[in-house]
Amino acid sequence: MQRIRLRYTKRGRLRFTSHRDFQRAFERALRRAEVPMAYSAGFTPHPKVSYANAAPTGTGSEAEYLEIALTQARDPEQLRVLLDESMPTGLDIIEAVEARTSGLADRLTASVWELRLDGVDQAEAERAVALFTTAEAVEVQRTTKNGVRTFDARSAVVQLETHSSQADRPNNHPCAILRLVVRHVTPAVRPDDVLSGLRAVADLAPPVPAAVTRLAQGLFDEETGTVTDPLAPDREAATALSKAAPAAAATAPA
Repeated sequence: MQRIRLRYTKRGRLRFTSHRDFQRAFERALRRAEVPMAYSAGFTPHPKVSYANAAPTGTGSEAEYLEIALTQARDPEQLRVLLDESMPTGLDIIEAVEARTSGLADRLTASVWELRLDGVDQAEAERAVALFTTAEAVEVQRTTKNGVRTFDARSAVVQLETHSSQADRPNNHPCAILRLVVRHVTPAVRPDDVLSGLRAVADLAPPVPAAVTRLAQGLFDEETGTVTDPLAPDREAATALSKAAPAAAATAPA
């Protein structure tokens, strides 16, 4: 059984698709591309697809991940092209590697988010960010199926900064860009929870809903303060294997 790990996006209007909507579209793409999928056992077999930490509905993403199991080996790049052609524009399959290491989900421990706040002045955003980051705790509330839950949105945030450029401000209208790095904890702290925290500590309330995009997710490197690529270990293992194969062939007895 071959395992392939895929990176895909949610762009444009497709950011409003739910995780279940994506699952349906992806399973249709598997059938169109005639991918030799492995299936689960039981009375209702289904394709072996493992989804990892999907972004909330309404947020864009450049870094969503899943893993599929095949009954026959396929070239990862050719498979990526076939699947991408079978998916709606906006749900784009942008990378595929053969799984040569274990624990993809275990390597998704943090996310990098971009929050675009149209109508918010840069100085106002900087003031709110300073108040949030210097606070020991920022309690926010979220409505769940079990009622209203109160939790700390500050402890999971390892970085929150403002970014700005003239290109981000069409027609010179105010627009603040926030860059957020947040750990994946329980309960999960989402970008909208951080926005609630900014409203709580600094009364920051954008006049229009924030445009939120996940830029990356992976392991958080404590030394560099960056989020690493979760597919890098698989690419490195594949490279090491390809280098070892000619050496093994050269030393094999005739």
